Amino acid sequence: MRTGGYRATVDHARRRAVTTGDAVTGERIAVLGPFEVSVDGRPVTLTAGRLRTVLVVLALSAGEPVTVDRLARAVWGEELPRDARRTAQLYVTRLRRRLGAEAIRTVPGGYVLDVEPDRVDAVRFTRLLDAAASATGVEAERALLVEALALWRGEPFEGARSAWLDGVEASRLVDRRLAALERRIELDLTTGRGADLVTELQSLTRLYPLRERFWGHLMTALYRAGRRADALDAYQRLYRLLTDELGIEPSQPIAEIHRGVLSGEAPLDPAAASGWLALPPPRQLPAATSHFAGRSSSLARLDALLPSEVDAHPATVVIAAIAGTAGVGKTALAVRWAHRVAHRFRDGHLYVNLRGFDPSNSPMRPAEAIRGFLHALGVPAHRVPDEPSDQIGLYRSLVAGRRMLVLLDNAHDANQVRALLPGTAGSVVVVTSRNQLTGLVAHSGAHLLTLDVLTAREATRVLQARIGGERVARERRAAEEIAEHCGRLPLGLTIVAARAVAHPDFPLAALAGELRDARGRIQALAGEDAVTDARSVFAWSYRQLTADAARLFRVLALHPGPDISAPAAASLAGLPRARVRELLAELARIHMLAEHAHGRYALHDLLRAYAVELAGGCESSDQRRAAVRRALDHYLHTAHAAAYRLNPHRDHPGAPTDPAPGVSPERLGDRPALLAWLAAERAVLLACVRQAVDSGLDGHAWQLAWALGGYLARSGRWQDWMATQSAALHALERLGDRYELARAHRGLARAHRQLGRLDDAQTHLRVALRLSGELGDRGGLGYTHHVLGQLSDMRGNLLGALDHAEHALRLFRSVNDVAGQAFALNSTGWCHARLGEHRQALALCAEALSLQQRIGDPYGEATSWDSLGYVHHRLGDGQRAIACYEASLVLRRDGGERYGEAWTLIRLGDARYAQGDSGAAGEAWRLAASILDELDHPDADKARVRLDQQA
Repeated sequence: MRTGGYRATVDHARRRAVTTGDAVTGERIAVLGPFEVSVDGRPVTLTAGRLRTVLVVLALSAGEPVTVDRLARAVWGEELPRDARRTAQLYVTRLRRRLGAEAIRTVPGGYVLDVEPDRVDAVRFTRLLDAAASATGVEAERALLVEALALWRGEPFEGARSAWLDGVEASRLVDRRLAALERRIELDLTTGRGADLVTELQSLTRLYPLRERFWGHLMTALYRAGRRADALDAYQRLYRLLTDELGIEPSQPIAEIHRGVLSGEAPLDPAAASGWLALPPPRQLPAATSHFAGRSSSLARLDALLPSEVDAHPATVVIAAIAGTAGVGKTALAVRWAHRVAHRFRDGHLYVNLRGFDPSNSPMRPAEAIRGFLHALGVPAHRVPDEPSDQIGLYRSLVAGRRMLVLLDNAHDANQVRALLPGTAGSVVVVTSRNQLTGLVAHSGAHLLTLDVLTAREATRVLQARIGGERVARERRAAEEIAEHCGRLPLGLTIVAARAVAHPDFPLAALAGELRDARGRIQALAGEDAVTDARSVFAWSYRQLTADAARLFRVLALHPGPDISAPAAASLAGLPRARVRELLAELARIHMLAEHAHGRYALHDLLRAYAVELAGGCESSDQRRAAVRRALDHYLHTAHAAAYRLNPHRDHPGAPTDPAPGVSPERLGDRPALLAWLAAERAVLLACVRQAVDSGLDGHAWQLAWALGGYLARSGRWQDWMATQSAALHALERLGDRYELARAHRGLARAHRQLGRLDDAQTHLRVALRLSGELGDRGGLGYTHHVLGQLSDMRGNLLGALDHAEHALRLFRSVNDVAGQAFALNSTGWCHARLGEHRQALALCAEALSLQQRIGDPYGEATSWDSLGYVHHRLGDGQRAIACYEASLVLRRDGGERYGEAWTLIRLGDARYAQGDSGAAGEAWRLAASILDELDHPDADKARVRLDQQA
């Protein structure tokens, strides 16, 4: 579809004036009516509705990047597919097949539809209106408006539906179309036309009976046509309509036109009539704090939402929703920004505290807020309609077409806000809330800014602003500690700073000491009133919760990990998963909990401290212990099943005892899903091992350590592996289970071996050897000799390594452990290969591979394929060596074996280099070095040496 010069052609076309309308080759996409798309003049049929919607969303940003998140939310709204990124990618792939491979470019984070903007009718329409706004001369402006309006063929987005298109973009485009119609008719009236507009305006007043400007134009046109009585009748019809429907009278501009018709002096241009506001524009913003610091990136994001200062006709109402937990500084940010940009809003500023989470008052009803706004806009009390819907209509009529800043502070939810939104373009609305206001984002096009805690630097600046730069500089470390103990939460910093100011001689180090204890943090942050007391502020939100959500909030403090998934939360609380998902959503909506990643929830440090305090007061010690037990049962049973399914041939203990009532372990899918779960839960699982030891649940501790061992070993997390095995050892020593103690010593030895601590590894293997010997555990002895052989190989003692490998093989055969035999056969073959006995090595490694393939042991297979590659390379059969290494790579990558993958890549590079393919060899070595750097392993130097030699 495209030629090599396509980009240059498009760039050239974009530099041309918008009024030229030149045709360029490529796509043409029409959405202002029935959906149509063509490529180089040929129609393209897209039968799938979602496929059309994806194309439309990309087309509305023609030539500009669209992030995957924005694309997914615009297409699917709140019903996002499980893997939105993958689903969006599939749709883009399908579009490329229909439009051409280069039609949609992938850019960091999203996609760009590579189409000339004027080839998308909705984009051209907007550009024509922008050009009209800056045109010089009435006729030039009118010509651009006529051309823009001619692009419309019906309702926008027919055949391409989504909540965002229907609720946001369609409204925006229709509003701009009606505004363009009003302006075009105003220009017609200004240039003396009149009689020929009557029929059109009669139709428009029937279609849009509440748009007063069309009525004003109709009255003027009728008057111009010599139909004065009909003009007065039109006014009476509008008067009855407004009083009956909204309980209000026609606006002042319409009243002036009416007076002009009565007097015989109707204005030529209805737009020249005076506006509604007789009083000075309202200026209701609260005072900005003098100690505001930081938030530069958030201020910049808000600045980016502002319409251009030269844009006389903004496209839509801009809504910024600032969400975040209690005390994070939402109001301070909103007020600070509002004062920064106040000069941009000549028609005034409206402010209201909606008391969404007030400690002593219920949330403000929208009608109460609107009455306050109407009063600020100069509406006498006797003219405020009685019905809430009529009040909303009057409010929106008064702010229509105005440039106003509306700050809606402390909103409870989207429903409280919707009635307060202006109905037409020109205004900017800022909403703050502890709720995420996703409904406002999905249905009203709000831009969500979720406010996180301050950065470390910003937190220190807040303290400097409040207690003085010199004092902070003198005790810099203490100030930084205070900031961290406050979780870098502005509220906490403000409370502590107030205490520091009240006691100028009180060392900051002493304040930091008070904050160290998690339970003490809440007590130390107690202020003198509800607004500045962290406990009280959090309690405002806590009291909004249902009983089940409040209990879940308390028990979440007992969870050991940094975050938690919904299934784990269900087990922790002993509730059904569907119910817990509802409760998590309830907590997240008011920011008592943050969904920091899809499906994963975390408590802010201060909120966790608050939850700990609540759990201590509201949950008995038995209830707390039962919750901890349920959480550990959840992770143990899920991790144990994952470990067994990933490698059923691994030396493993029996299944754990049945989980406690209320526990529902997760049922994971295939190998990638199992590995993904282990990766996602790694930090939590490590914390669970520590908590199990600290809680005296020693059985959970060692069994969790075993379940994690295979994953941590293969993924190169050797420090974590050593820590968990050490914990397991401690637990097993208390339990006195010598059989499992031997297994733990072996695991710890293997971790030490990977970390290069060979003497420590040898010590643990001696203990394992003694214990297994005393117990008569021949299988355990086999695995111990297997690891001793690896250790001897690392020390360069190849004959000793061979001796241990052969001893292990005899032991495994004596207990009929097939997987163990295969391991030992491969190790024996490897030792022969290292000794130069390649034919013998080939036979032994091939036998090992055959056994592993028979029993279905992919991890063992990967090792044997790697050994075979090494042997074939030494025998001079480069092609077979490469094939073996590639077979090993597939299995290692599939199993998440990062370290094994790196070494197979190094050897694959060696084989390719020997074949004369230095480019492919270098690529393999670079990738190996990258993996080993990731693992912080010194073997990365071995890959780099090869690269240096190649250079």
